[in-house]
Amino acid sequence: MMDRPCDGRFTLLLMFLGPIITALEVPLDPKLLEELPQPPTIIHQSPKDFIIDPRDNVVIHCEAKGKPHPRFSWTRNGTHFDIDKDPKVTMKPHSGTLVIDISGEKADAYEGVYQCTARNELGTAVSNNIIIRQSRSPLWSKEKIHPIMAQEGQSLILQCRPPAGLPPPIIFWMDNNFQRLPQSRRVSQGLNGDLYFSNVQREDSRNDYICYARFPHTQTIQQKQPISVRVLNMDSINDTMDAFFNETDLFGDKPDEERAPTFMVPTDSDSTKLVLRGQTLEMECIADGLPTPEISWNKLSGEISNVRSSFLNFHKTLRIKDVSEADAGEYRCTARNRHGTVHHNIRVTVKAAPYWISAPRNLVLAPQDSGVITCRAGGHPKPTISWSMNGVPIENAPQDLSRMVEDDTIMFSEVQTDSSAVYQCNASNDYGYLLANAFINVLAEPPRVLTPPNKVYQVIMNRPALLECVSFGSPIPTITWFKESRSSTLEGDPYVFHLNGTLEIHASQTQNSGKYTCVARNSLGISENHVYLEVKEPTRILRPPEYRVIQRNRNVVFECKVKHDPSLVPVTIWMKDNGELPDDDRFRVDSDRLTITDVTEDDAGLYTCIINTTLDEDSASAFLTVVEATPTPSVIYEKPDAPTDLELTDHDARSVQLTWTPGDEHSSPIKKFLIQYEDGLHQGGVWHNLTEVPGTKTTAHLKLSPYIHYSFRVLALNDVGFSRPSVSSRQYKTSPAAPDENPADVKAMGTEHNNLLISWKPLTHLQSNGPGLQYKVMWRQQDVETEWTSVTVANVAKFLVSGTPTFVPYEVMVQAVNDYGDGPKPAVIIGYSGEDFPSAAPDNVQVQVLNSTLAEVQWTPVPPKSVRGRLRGYKIHYRCERSPQRHHSHHCDQMTEIFNPNKTRGKLPNLHPYSAYSLYVTAFNGKGEGPVSSAHHFETPEGVPGFPSFFRVVGSDFDSLTLEWGPPHHTNGRLTGYSLKYQTVNSSADVGVLEELELSSNHSSVTLHNLKHSTRYKFYISAKTQKGFGPALTEEALTIIQKALPDGPAFGNMSSSPCEDGTLISWEYWGAENHLYVEYIVDNSEDDWQKEKVNGSHFHVLKGLKEGLTYKVRMVARGHDNQTLHHSEEMLVKVPAMVSPQVDIATQGWFIGLMSAIALLILILLIVCFIKRNKGGKYPVKEKEDAHGDPEIQPMKEDDLTFGEYSDEDHKPLKGSRTPSTGTVKRDESDESLVDSGDTQFNEDGSFIGQYSGRSERGTHESSEPPSPVNAMNSFV
Repeated sequence: MMDRPCDGRFTLLLMFLGPIITALEVPLDPKLLEELPQPPTIIHQSPKDFIIDPRDNVVIHCEAKGKPHPRFSWTRNGTHFDIDKDPKVTMKPHSGTLVIDISGEKADAYEGVYQCTARNELGTAVSNNIIIRQSRSPLWSKEKIHPIMAQEGQSLILQCRPPAGLPPPIIFWMDNNFQRLPQSRRVSQGLNGDLYFSNVQREDSRNDYICYARFPHTQTIQQKQPISVRVLNMDSINDTMDAFFNETDLFGDKPDEERAPTFMVPTDSDSTKLVLRGQTLEMECIADGLPTPEISWNKLSGEISNVRSSFLNFHKTLRIKDVSEADAGEYRCTARNRHGTVHHNIRVTVKAAPYWISAPRNLVLAPQDSGVITCRAGGHPKPTISWSMNGVPIENAPQDLSRMVEDDTIMFSEVQTDSSAVYQCNASNDYGYLLANAFINVLAEPPRVLTPPNKVYQVIMNRPALLECVSFGSPIPTITWFKESRSSTLEGDPYVFHLNGTLEIHASQTQNSGKYTCVARNSLGISENHVYLEVKEPTRILRPPEYRVIQRNRNVVFECKVKHDPSLVPVTIWMKDNGELPDDDRFRVDSDRLTITDVTEDDAGLYTCIINTTLDEDSASAFLTVVEATPTPSVIYEKPDAPTDLELTDHDARSVQLTWTPGDEHSSPIKKFLIQYEDGLHQGGVWHNLTEVPGTKTTAHLKLSPYIHYSFRVLALNDVGFSRPSVSSRQYKTSPAAPDENPADVKAMGTEHNNLLISWKPLTHLQSNGPGLQYKVMWRQQDVETEWTSVTVANVAKFLVSGTPTFVPYEVMVQAVNDYGDGPKPAVIIGYSGEDFPSAAPDNVQVQVLNSTLAEVQWTPVPPKSVRGRLRGYKIHYRCERSPQRHHSHHCDQMTEIFNPNKTRGKLPNLHPYSAYSLYVTAFNGKGEGPVSSAHHFETPEGVPGFPSFFRVVGSDFDSLTLEWGPPHHTNGRLTGYSLKYQTVNSSADVGVLEELELSSNHSSVTLHNLKHSTRYKFYISAKTQKGFGPALTEEALTIIQKALPDGPAFGNMSSSPCEDGTLISWEYWGAENHLYVEYIVDNSEDDWQKEKVNGSHFHVLKGLKEGLTYKVRMVARGHDNQTLHHSEEMLVKVPAMVSPQVDIATQGWFIGLMSAIALLILILLIVCFIKRNKGGKYPVKEKEDAHGDPEIQPMKEDDLTFGEYSDEDHKPLKGSRTPSTGTVKRDESDESLVDSGDTQFNEDGSFIGQYSGRSERGTHESSEPPSPVNAMNSFV
């Protein structure tokens, strides 16, 4: 269809212009939108199928926009609806929305098909056809329902047959107590609302089977008359036949025997189902049989979608959401029990109402422009596209030479201003329609720049600058930029010009600052605008804060000096540990520093300085570490005294005010108070922490819980510790209340395949709020059951629901209740009933050997319905059946690799080369593993061998060495030989040429001849298979220096001798190794040998030997691998017990001073004695004995002072002196002086010796010679 001739040139031109035609984009500028003319656009309307509530007013929406504002009109059932003639109908101002007042009227009088029209001078837009229907909930027809008698084991159908409503009612079955009737695989409700019994049991007997119909639109519920069912066995039927025969329908004339399944729904062997794309498809199969049949589903022509499909009603219903064409095909439901199987095929046909592929879009063009409006819709059958212009079919609309219509496309060329109109596209088929409005608006507008004039853009140096020039015009204007003067346009670097008119400068510099002018021009005019760019200096922190270590109670300062652009005002923000600074007066923020006074341990952390301007920011951080301050010795810190005078005020049901008086701080300020409480009702004698308050407060507002008998006490805390608790307050009792919260941690999971364990964390007595705490447990199967099953249990933590299907989702709630009411509405959690073992094994298992140690296994995943739980993954069990290392038992152990459930392949690492393996694959869920797949066998190829089992030098000579090795423990294939490489390594800088020797696999030793004497060699031995050489073992050895002494000892002439620093060990060594050690151990000890390395000499001092012990000492020469090459004979070394170091005491200053003081004292005593003797004076013997103790009366102890070389001869008596025969001196009873005693002499040491047992008969005798000072001196030596 077209309004102008459609020749090939016109079509080719539009096809060429199609990709490059660009309609005008109208900026969302309110002022511009208000000024520009625009055809009408419907922006809101009521749904196509509008069911109304007869109790409320009818509101039919129709909102539209346009310039000028549209005018509205309506049609009803295809004819004009004159609302002015109906006082019950009004139209909202500035709107097309109708309001119909149906009070006192029948709503069905206004049923019909309505359509709204919005028009202005530029065109007409129309709404969808809105079908208005009244909702209906008719009453149930009265009927007499006879009791039903059924034979046990037979099937039964209880019909509901509710009255037809609009929309259709929701059906459910309940009893007289409004409790949902239990349903199971045996008893379930069909999609038509009937209740089906696959086989009846004695427990099905009851007289209150009631079908309810809920009409959702009017929120009304109607019920059918109760149905009475009595289930009898054959014996009871004979007894009750006469009583029920006249008034009862008797079902079942067969004996109570088990039977194969037959379908109750559907009744035929095959059926069809038609569903529209996007809708929900529900198919059901309900079978009778004994035992109860199991229902399964499969799609004969493909797979059932895992994402959009679900099985409901105990697997009797298959639901597929958001149906697509891929869901069409033949489905089969199967019912089976142990007596047989029955099938039913359902052929599903998917049709599609029209849906948009590309909805038409509004088109804004300039005069002489070209454009296209496209309307593409899909559907099955394919929709028919029809066009209208301003609500009139396009074939009846005025002709327009610029317009050509071809199927789903309208093409415009060289449009004029009078071409503006609204076009309607209608896509329809047998299942519905789509209607869309799209206008073409031809505008001739001169350019206008929408960016605010003289706008100032500020940017930081080296950052991009974007200068906007938002414009509109029809035709689309071109944009030109100038800087400062308009002498030349801007072009090239550093400028970038965007299609929307924006000018970009990548890296702004100071010279880019200035005035910029953008000019917009088209054929109808020109417009310009000026903007300004200011390039600012970046903000930089010149002196960042530094890491500080500070003592507690000291002050600390963090600096943060910044440089910024003078025109920008910086704002400084300090943060601690990426959060705000503590609200504490000790933190003071100045312009460029942060000061913290009286630092505490809590102040330690990361401090960040952030400098913000309106354009940029900079930041720097530093850590603060707080250490303990050195305590002042004079101050004694103690714990505070307990608070006193606790008082309760401001009593409330859930709160109380507590005040107290602090105790003595004891030189350490109180940091905080801890408030504790005791519950005398539930837990007497146990104190709990309630809250804390700062040490500066002496009052606290306490929030309380109901049903608690509170007693409070307060503790004070300072740096030393907590005080003793205060005396408890008087008891404060709160009243009971309903629970404020429900149990936490509610979980639902199955422990067996047919149960659901619901658990929760019980409330504490503090949370119970009252007596009689119980829990209301509620559950229902998700998307199957609409009513909740509930049970109230005592104060426990779990409840077990039995008889659930395997692994289906349940909605679960647990609510706390007590004697005073229920807790808040609980949250719904989703849990699954128990899992069962998977019933199928992975199929199509294949193995691909990648290399000698790696294989890849592939398999087909198990069907989802066979998982019977949540698939956790797959396990590959494999073991080595044959290996070159079979003598190692662990090589035959079974190994397992586990893979994610979305994997269908996996790799087996660390396999043994040249080995045979077997494997099988299993699927596993939370219950465990399913059946195993068929076993598969594979072999790994050869690999390179491992290290030789050992490698050593077993013989050395002047110019030859003998090497020995063992085959590898891991041959990884068939050994084909060995490679022996060697070279000289006398020093790190002197490495010889590497020689190589190939040896057969039966070699285990070799002797190398013609080697250099006195030379160190390094050897490398590796084994070989057909795959290649394995890793090499290394060894080093030294040829003998002198061939004349090949077997002689390497050590000799060992000796030991004590020295000032320890024990000197000397020896001679003739070996070539220079790693020598002296080793020693205590004789007869089980300790390990101690060793000390010798630095190339022939003697060594052992300094760690203990005095008085005997040691075994030996010399050892070791190789580079710490292996012992030579050792000497063991030698016994006895370490003497050393006396304390002798010091020449006579040369010590302290000794000379002491002796001088003693000599002076003795000289004074002697002078006193001479004076008294010359005067004939006497003195008591007791005083004399105290002044000069007799060494025989008071002998010297071993630890008395002994100076110099002590000798017994120093204390021998002088010639002429005498000692008593008894060794003691007896005192006379008299107090006579020594002058009166007989036969008394001085010994050489100045002591008195002799016997005086009374007064002597001899006359007075005085010594003829005075005491010698030398003798007196000797008494101290």
